[in-house]
Amino acid sequence: MIELQNVSWKVGQFALVGVNCRIPDGRYAVLMGATGCGKTTVLEIICGLRQPDEGTVLVADVDVSRLLPGARQIGYVPQDGALFPTMTVAEQIGFGLQVRREGKARIEEVVSNLAEDLGVAHLLKRKIHGLSGGERQRVALGRALAIEPRVLLLDEPISALDEDMRDDMMTLLKRVQVAHSITVLHVTHSSREAEQLADCVLQMEDGSIMNQELKG
Repeated sequence: MIELQNVSWKVGQFALVGVNCRIPDGRYAVLMGATGCGKTTVLEIICGLRQPDEGTVLVADVDVSRLLPGARQIGYVPQDGALFPTMTVAEQIGFGLQVRREGKARIEEVVSNLAEDLGVAHLLKRKIHGLSGGERQRVALGRALAIEPRVLLLDEPISALDEDMRDDMMTLLKRVQVAHSITVLHVTHSSREAEQLADCVLQMEDGSIMNQELKG
């Protein structure tokens, strides 16, 4: 579950104003709205990259508003993937577990299983240079999932892919969400992505969530 209660944040002329929403456990939510309306800022506040001026952020009924990002049990895939150019694919996926000082055998097991599930097992020894956009997104998704997060935040994960790859990635995202029983918040401009993926659609406008529609 993800819940925002009266969240506000301001920098310069831009502000989030009293943002409220509640995404139930295990739902795939899509957040839509025009460029600059605050969608990415909402994700960054949920995962702890920005601190709200006011309001509360709840994840699985726990107030995480003042916790450090690493303590929130949130997987985050930014729009550009933010992969490390000097690391292999295996090191990318295992990065969060390495930071947590998990044992080598445990890291190798998680990396192997996720790489197989995401279709990148054959790339584990490669660095990101030369990988396709879809391969990079799969690696970034694997890195986010490796820490077994309570929720997964995706910032336009399909926007840079060509049309054929978008269909494959949407199928993968939905399959991963169901297989991991994870709550997802996915930012997009695409009504097609919302139609194919969303259990819950949120509409954002000028720094506020104006409407939330829960399907089914």
